[in-house]
Formats: sequence, structure tokens, C-alpha cells
Amino acid sequence: MLQLKKLGIDDLVRPMALVLHQLHEKQLQVHFDFMDPPAPETLMRALELLNYLGALDDEGNLTEMGDKMAEFPLDPQLAKMLLASPLYNCSNEVLSVCAMLSVAMVFMRPRDQAQEADAAKAKFQHIDGDHLTLLNVYHAYKQNEHNQRWAYDNFLQLRSLKQADNIRDQLQRQMVKHGLALNSTAFASDDYYTNIRRAICSGFFMQIAHLERTGHYLTAKDNQVVALHPSCTLDTQPEWVLYHEFVLTTRNFIRTCTTMRGEWLVETAPHYYDLSNFPQGECRRCLERLYDVKLRQIDTAGARV
Repeated sequence: MLQLKKLGIDDLVRPMALVLHQLHEKQLQVHFDFMDPPAPETLMRALELLNYLGALDDEGNLTEMGDKMAEFPLDPQLAKMLLASPLYNCSNEVLSVCAMLSVAMVFMRPRDQAQEADAAKAKFQHIDGDHLTLLNVYHAYKQNEHNQRWAYDNFLQLRSLKQADNIRDQLQRQMVKHGLALNSTAFASDDYYTNIRRAICSGFFMQIAHLERTGHYLTAKDNQVVALHPSCTLDTQPEWVLYHEFVLTTRNFIRTCTTMRGEWLVETAPHYYDLSNFPQGECRRCLERLYDVKLRQIDTAGARV
């Protein structure tokens, strides 16, 4: 849909309120002559996602952000994450994360060498989760100068790593073309990994799960019970988790997960975490407390001025 809007096909989407009304009345129609028309529910989800990401306005028009996002050969959430990264002073690192998320899984786990593969993976493990673990893998791959033997010894898929390196080069050229800063926070800074996680949150704030008192995770808004995938590198159960994939097998799993802070959600996406349209539950109560804290901070700052 984003690509079609970029091509100037304006009858594809209409004002969000009209789409929602027509969906409710079961009258939603698509004027664009698709060979295989999407289901109305699929169309609505795509519209909502692009609207929340800021790619489309409430009238269904392409925004400046959406125009930039369409220039990148990425899923919209990855594109938004990449475009936001210069603001968090971490675009070099987010380029690497985007590239690693765009290829097949780099970790190999042969059945007859499962323990050795797990031990090798643990060397790259980051305490905050899988996105930063993938970043560690890419950095190690570059430091070892694309060495085939090193990849084999560490149970890493060399083809995926090479592909990620090529994708990163392409994305970097696009960044330079559009005048986006290539920057990094100093590695010694306490904010190095924090800034990367905040940039990731700017694109994936809709894919968040909250840890309930019962010990299981519920996805925000949807309230679906999920579990961390066995491949997840997190050793603990943080209160807030951002996930890249929702996997349905024998259970609902979330895969490629990284810890988040609730206050980032309130700061980054108050339009999505609007409590007037949020289901009851522990997640909502936590968000209410976070909004209260934010209001008190604003009031205190105003009083000082």
C-alpha cells in the first residue's frame, strides 16, 4: 500500500474514519483494480499501521515521513526505525540491526551439536535481548574480516551474514542520498545501547508485550497470551518486551525480543497508547501510572520556569 501511494494511486485509501465506518457496515470497497483484492480486514490493518507510523495522515494522504519510508526497500516498521535512528544518535548501529533482521536466521543449531551451538551463541548474547545480540554478531563478523572458518566455528550462517552486509551497504547509500546523518553514540557511554533500543521502539511500538502478575505475557491492546520463543536470548522476564515476530506453533510465541521501558512507549507513541481507547488490564494500569508520572514532571518543570 505504501508503494502504491508513492506511485500516486490515490483511490487506494480513503479517510481513516470512512474506512472504519465502511468496515463496520460491511461496505468497504477497494477502487484500485487489484488482481487479487485484499480482505477488508487486511486493508484496515495496513491502513492503521501506516497511520500509526506517521506514513499516512488521517485523510489517507502520504506524509513526508511516508514518502521517505517508501524510498527504503524495507517493511514500514523497519523503515521508520531507520529514519528515526539519527535522532537517537545511533544510525550506524540501527543500519546493522535492520540488515540482520532482513535476512534468514544467522544462528545454526545442528541437532547433533546443539550444546556446542548454544555455547557459541552465548558468546554473542546481550543482556537486553536479541536485537543487540544480532548487532554483536555483525560487529564480530566485521572484526573477523568475513572469515569463513570463524563463521563455521561459531555456528553462523555465512550466506546470511554476507547478504546482511550487502543490504547494509544498500541502506547506507539510501541514507546518504536522502541526507540522513550517519552517527553513533560513544561506545563507552551508558546511553549506547539505550539509544539503539529507543530507536527500535520508534518503529515497533505496536509490537509490545507486558508481563502480568500471573507470570505470563500479554500483547499490548490485543491481550493475547504469548511466551518468549525458546531461541530468545533473554535470561530474565522483563516487564516490557518488544518483539519482531509473532510465531504460532503449539503456543503463541514472540521471537527476536528486546527489553523496553514503559516510559518510552508513552513518549514515543502516545497516539497509539491512548488510554481512552485501551482495554482494561494490568498493562493499562501501568500506562496510567506512567502518564501520571509524565504529567507531574511537566508540572514540576513548568513551576520551575
